Amino acid sequence: MSEKTVTVEQVGSPIRREKSQRATLVGLGLNKMHRQRTLKDTPQVRGMINKVSHLVRVVDEK
Repeated sequence: MSEKTVTVEQVGSPIRREKSQRATLVGLGLNKMHRQRTLKDTPQVRGMINKVSHLVRVVDEK
């Protein structure tokens, strides 16, 4: 049984955003534009994605 994953891509810049939003991007493993990360689909990761939903997009859900 494989775990569910979600792939996110950074599409917005954290410049002139709150420090907590920048820290959330770093926590997701994103720190440069158009970088993608595949993460476990957990409630914690979903909450982080929702917090910076204007800076990231969900590319793929498996």
